[in-house]
Amino acid sequence: MKIGIVGAGTMGAGIAQVCAMAGHSVLLFDLSKEALEKAVVSITKNLDKGISIGKLDASKKEETLSNIGQTDSLLDMKVDLVIEAIVERLDVKIKLFQQLADINAPECILATNTSSIPITQISAAIPNPERVVGIHFFNPAHIMKLVEVVSGAHTSPEVAQTAYDLVKQIKKTPIMAKDAPGFIVNRVARHYYVEGLKTLEENVASHEDIDALLEASGFKMGPFRLMDLIGVETNFSVTESMFNLFYQDGKFRPSRIQKQKVDAGHHGRKSGKGFYDYA
Repeated sequence: MKIGIVGAGTMGAGIAQVCAMAGHSVLLFDLSKEALEKAVVSITKNLDKGISIGKLDASKKEETLSNIGQTDSLLDMKVDLVIEAIVERLDVKIKLFQQLADINAPECILATNTSSIPITQISAAIPNPERVVGIHFFNPAHIMKLVEVVSGAHTSPEVAQTAYDLVKQIKKTPIMAKDAPGFIVNRVARHYYVEGLKTLEENVASHEDIDALLEASGFKMGPFRLMDLIGVETNFSVTESMFNLFYQDGKFRPSRIQKQKVDAGHHGRKSGKGFYDYA
């Protein structure tokens, strides 16, 4: 299967890597050539780490890299399946899928990696909406096993099953989910971040202490360390989206502290500073 990945950021690069490692021909698109170069560097670094811990050998690394092509022209994205991993905005995703629908066959599957936007809202504006499906990976995509396969109101059972089978074939763990704000994981996990931020806002404890307490309770990462890994701006965008999708239900209220981090460009590990300093 020829798979197109739109967006060469952290998620797009990780998705491209796992698809290429499973033997698929992958075409990675981004408008920024610099982003494409960074994605290849990131993938290579991940593969080298895999070699260092005995998870794969040098031949598998070379095979994986040879399966990944790059382009900054959307017209090149003539593929069997597209997975978009771009900004969490409905209008941008709709415009992208409309452009991809124009250059691809009606049976080309259009998959979104959205964390919170309802699949039905995207598919309603796309020709042949039955081929639109959610394939939601978790960060870091090359490590995290779980993937949500989300069916909107238009998604055909055949397309959902194809997506499910692909996820299994790339050695991930798929779960079928219905179309609802935040789907399953982000809806349940949202309060891990939101309540952590409320505790910080109320000066109950520092973000370091909150993280330490939750990690001592068995969580691999505290909410602030995890937000820095995911991307503070990405996490904030998902919370804001869910707040609106749940009609401003107070339990999903975004945090002013997190908004200030976003405004300052303190996006976490990728920017060198978030709730923690990585300089």
